[in-house]
Amino acid sequence: QVQLVESGGGLVEAGGSLSLSCTASGRTLSGSQMGWFRQAPGKEREFVSAITSSGANIYGDFVKRRFTISRDNDKNTVYLRMNSLKPEDTAVYYCAASWRGGLLLLRTRDPYDYWGQGTQVTVSS
Repeated sequence: QVQLVESGGGLVEAGGSLSLSCTASGRTLSGSQMGWFRQAPGKEREFVSAITSSGANIYGDFVKRRFTISRDNDKNTVYLRMNSLKPEDTAVYYCAASWRGGLLLLRTRDPYDYWGQGTQVTVSS
């Protein structure tokens, strides 16, 4: 069983930055595909970014080069650096792990087998 724990969320002013971390236990993340999703109140869970085991990455259309995903397999951790934050980025951010699925499929929830509990990001205007 894999446990994912997100951290790094908080309250930030518009234009500010936050770095989220997702640390796994129970299984090494080496060989996994990792994703970040977010969910705002009353909205569907939305794809943010994903990174494959080889380091290829994709982003949601709204990101527009503001976010950067990375991973450190030695630390069993994946990161999401978020810059130029906007009030509309306010949401609970979730990380997820998959050992199946191609890069494009990682935009959907389907290939992810494990999810964290989420960390709240609030951006004030």
